[in-house]
Amino acid sequence: MEKDDAIQALSALAHPGRLDVFRLLVRAGPEGVAAGEIARLTGSPASSLSTNLAILSAAGLIASRRDGRSILYRAAFERMTGLLAFLMEDCCAGKPEVCAPLAAVARQACGAEGPTC
Repeated sequence: MEKDDAIQALSALAHPGRLDVFRLLVRAGPEGVAAGEIARLTGSPASSLSTNLAILSAAGLIASRRDGRSILYRAAFERMTGLLAFLMEDCCAGKPEVCAPLAAVARQACGAEGPTC
């Protein structure tokens, strides 16, 4: 990931509503969540949610697909992984114990065969 892409992604996440939406979509996994359900679960008004989804989409952090009359949104796990890798690229200065807690969190979140990791 390039620096400008990381800045765009981090900027998109630097808002409480967008961060809530993104975390909800990460928890939902690759199946995604319908826009109406996102609004209900986050308590977002439709206009705010629409803007937040557009910003997250422009940053490449989420993707959408039509399912009948609904639009389902899902986290773009490849982009999320790229952002995390960019942030940790120069981590540790030769001291792996510094990053070990983060690796443990990733293993716990993903399980042995997590579909998103």
